[in-house]
Amino acid sequence: MNSHHEIPGEFGLDYLKIENLNNAYWNLTTPALYEQVIRRREGLLAHLGPMVVRTGAYTGRSPKDKFIVREPHSEKTVWWGEVNRPIDEEKFDLIWLRMLAYLQGNDIFIQDCYAGADPDFRLPIRVITEYAWHSLFVRNMFIRITDRDELRNHIPEYTIIDLPKFHAMPEMDGTNSEAFILVNFARKLILIGGTSYAGEIKKSAFTLMNYLLPEQNVLPMHCSANVGKKGDTAVFFGLSGTGKTTLSADPERALIGDDEHGWSEQGVFNFEGGCYAKVIRLSEEAEPAIYATTRKFGTVLENVAIESYTRRPDLNDDTFTENTRASYPITHLDNIIPQGMGDNPQNIIFLTADAFGVLPPISRLTKEQAMYQFLLGYTAKVAGTERGITEPQATFSTCFGAPFMPKHPSVYAKLLGEKIEKHGVNCWLVNTGWTGGPYGVGQRISIKNTRTLLNSALEGKLDKVEFETDPVFGLSVPKSCAGVPSEILMPRNTWQDKEAYDQKAKELAARFKEHFREYEEYVDDAVRQAGPLV
Repeated sequence: MNSHHEIPGEFGLDYLKIENLNNAYWNLTTPALYEQVIRRREGLLAHLGPMVVRTGAYTGRSPKDKFIVREPHSEKTVWWGEVNRPIDEEKFDLIWLRMLAYLQGNDIFIQDCYAGADPDFRLPIRVITEYAWHSLFVRNMFIRITDRDELRNHIPEYTIIDLPKFHAMPEMDGTNSEAFILVNFARKLILIGGTSYAGEIKKSAFTLMNYLLPEQNVLPMHCSANVGKKGDTAVFFGLSGTGKTTLSADPERALIGDDEHGWSEQGVFNFEGGCYAKVIRLSEEAEPAIYATTRKFGTVLENVAIESYTRRPDLNDDTFTENTRASYPITHLDNIIPQGMGDNPQNIIFLTADAFGVLPPISRLTKEQAMYQFLLGYTAKVAGTERGITEPQATFSTCFGAPFMPKHPSVYAKLLGEKIEKHGVNCWLVNTGWTGGPYGVGQRISIKNTRTLLNSALEGKLDKVEFETDPVFGLSVPKSCAGVPSEILMPRNTWQDKEAYDQKAKELAARFKEHFREYEEYVDDAVRQAGPLV
């Protein structure tokens, strides 16, 4: 084996029994990885320096291809079901043996890094990939180790192996397709194959944090987070496409992170060292900070179309997918918290893209309503974030991140309720979806109005206005907000057909109650009563 490296790890690959490699590239820097990507024809260098890559058939996550190995410990601790699907240890071992054989004579790229910015809770990991651009993605997305001695002596607690060209055989392996994401908590090993979508790597690490941290009284959260000029921390829960990245990149607030965080007794900390933003139809005028990252060296542009002669990216082109992405280190943004940590939050925002068009653009929640909405995780799946989704579909994803939550949702909801009460946190439900009618009839709420409402909540301006109760959902809705037309605050006012609104609102309320039945036995009566009034 030839070993090419910037900083070699003293803790080698013997623990994995990986043998007879052609080349092992250890902890390559960004420029060195660029050279490898271009040499291997994995990507194209675009105007001003970003690397443009394609992910093939898989342009989004593939949740039906993710499995957790069922073994004695996970048997008792994992919330098994449609989300957390089991696979036998024997099946895992068979795939792993074939992957070891596949690696012989091939090249690999190794990145040693951390998940978690807080030194008290960070997880040492190693990510091994067969694509150089995936190694660049890892370097962007996780916490880099800058001290050479620390990097040399890094001992990973968990290892992620990502081999897109290695395909499963469903009839033999028990997988759903040729693609697979297999999480083995006992072996501290995650295997990914058959898909080139890099988001599977980051979400695998997120799954690990969601499994490990609750035992340390830390709430793992699928959220973005930022800090105001007065030092006040805010967190934004939401699924992909609901606006976590966009709304947290506020010029008036410093960004902690855009997608994954933990909430300990000391405060909020980022799990990642970078951002993974949707960039379809991104405009310089509306989102200047994120737009600027698409024109920087080190950024990876996934499935973004480029003009063949000038190599300029076209962010409006959805030829390959609606789910075009930019992966970049958080240092590509100017207004950030470099250490990736903030105080206990003063505000929690639940983001939902309501495809029914019946939820208010903003409403204030009690602690019990916050727990109710957290357990429901209502939103619409946005086009492109998963395979087969071509238009928004109403969905319920508990904890606003069900695909990544190995434990029962009540574990996370209990932690959330305790922390809200202990720290006196203000909670808000913000609809970034439709108004004036459902998807296909109404229109998306403007980002300008959403930002104005959010900033008014975060700055305490809404504390001074009068509120009224939504008669269907029981939510507390402000009657006015400076800079926003008052008629849009109560959604029924925006519908021309009021009877159609009433019908849709009751339909969604019924779905709320139906989906919450799964959690009723795990919460107290106050939370059970925090849902719709009808």
